[in-house]
Amino acid sequence: MAERFRLTLAQLNPTVGDLAGNAALARDAWEQGRAAGADMVALPEMFITGYNAQDLVMKPAFYTEAIETVRALAADCADGPALAIGGPWVEGTELFNAWFICKGGRIATTVLKHHLPNETVFDEERIFDSGPLGGPYSVGDVRVGSPICEDAWYEDVAETLAETGAEFLVVPNGSPYHRGKYEVRLNMMVARVVETGLPLIYLNMVGGQDDQVFDGGSFALNPGGTLAVQLPVFEAAVAHVDLERGADGWRCLPGPFTPHPDAMEQDYHVMVLALRDYMRKTGFGKVLLGLSGGIDSAIVATIAVDAIGADNVRCVMLPSEYTSEASLDDARAVAEALGCRHDCVPIDAGRAAITQTLAPLFQDRVADLTEENIQSRLRGLLLMAMSNKFGEMLLTTGNKSEVAVGYATIYGDMAGGYNPIKDMYKTRVFDACRWRNAHHRDWMMGPEGEVIAPRIIDKPPTAELRADQKDSDSLPDYPVLDGILQILIDADGSIGDCVAAGFDRADAQKVEHLIYISEYKRFQSAPGPRLSKRAFWLDRRYPIVNRWRDGS
Repeated sequence: MAERFRLTLAQLNPTVGDLAGNAALARDAWEQGRAAGADMVALPEMFITGYNAQDLVMKPAFYTEAIETVRALAADCADGPALAIGGPWVEGTELFNAWFICKGGRIATTVLKHHLPNETVFDEERIFDSGPLGGPYSVGDVRVGSPICEDAWYEDVAETLAETGAEFLVVPNGSPYHRGKYEVRLNMMVARVVETGLPLIYLNMVGGQDDQVFDGGSFALNPGGTLAVQLPVFEAAVAHVDLERGADGWRCLPGPFTPHPDAMEQDYHVMVLALRDYMRKTGFGKVLLGLSGGIDSAIVATIAVDAIGADNVRCVMLPSEYTSEASLDDARAVAEALGCRHDCVPIDAGRAAITQTLAPLFQDRVADLTEENIQSRLRGLLLMAMSNKFGEMLLTTGNKSEVAVGYATIYGDMAGGYNPIKDMYKTRVFDACRWRNAHHRDWMMGPEGEVIAPRIIDKPPTAELRADQKDSDSLPDYPVLDGILQILIDADGSIGDCVAAGFDRADAQKVEHLIYISEYKRFQSAPGPRLSKRAFWLDRRYPIVNRWRDGS
């Protein structure tokens, strides 16, 4: 009979800082592996602390408790398969990102991460020390090599492991989503398989942490780059991967294989999961949002209902004299289609009181943007009052196009705790609304069918802060604006690049100016899920004070 090795992959969702809870998840996965006859149960990178723990992991009291939690877990999982789990490790004055191989009631081997990512959302070079290139570890009479996440993106770690006797590779990861990331990972891991000639099992975590969503999608590759196993994206899973040793070495046997959805569905799932986990992990059970009758608040309300259920979502319309009857009707229609509560709180009386209060100071000044922003800030005040009174977290509803150019009122419609569409451009918001109307999945808690009426999607966007106002009065049309933003932000391009792509130079210069002068607003804005590789916050860190402009 051919020799077999069973590896249990625990594609699970940790919570940063919840050492006991994360250990309990690991223990449950280990129990499932033991019941299935596993030789080894593997959990992702830094699982015991949750990831990305940022500066928290440098706190001595925290990393000391994390290490002791791993030791206690090892002792508790003595009688059964080896347990592999990620966490911090200290040697002398150095702090490492480690993967612990626990056997016989103790930490038997400590694998230390060598390559530390220092781009986009990662700054591990500031947090961790680099471990040396090491060799494989033994599980029974099998030698396993484990490049930790970034280590598998370089040739040297995998090649060193192969040269020192590794028979297959198990790669633990904390790899967050951005659009197209799975294909990038898969291609990189195929390269490692081709170079080493060894099977490779890629294990990723799932779940939301602040702006980042870990998308799972763990997989197993055989020499030649063929996929033997592919786990679902965005879903926790405990799955068993069987390897068999033959004349050519170890091979992964065909196992569970879940097709992955298209980019729009993945983006939408990210926004739902990010909000759901942000609520669960911060302790909030309910949300509220201002529902204007426009497309942005409609999709945020839909995401919220899909994430936590209609009974936990309050929609509030806050009309002024500039609010059209059509907007009132559209807001009510969205709330009714979703089945969530809908309150109407007119702001006329409050606005009149504020206007009267300021009249002695403003009497010699003409009305301008100040009066428009008073409306938005009054709405923010009222929504935050309801948030305080009812214990419901306020959601903001600004899309990436608005966030980029500051087309939002700080302390007004920017007030709130989380923004599900912060990294979605306006033109893609239209697509997301149409997609959600046409599709329903079992991970959605909201109703099937059309929840955002086509008239809401098709009408010209407006803030309704003055008579006959449209967004296009202040900004280029959204297809133009988004095209310029994708060059300047996502591609880190220049004004010259915008002109070469066919955009008007004056439009590009205006947009660039708005991007830079709005930095202070983004610095104070609510977090939101990362959908792209150039999301606002950790992906793009610009100074607030900046007088440079592109003259190309």
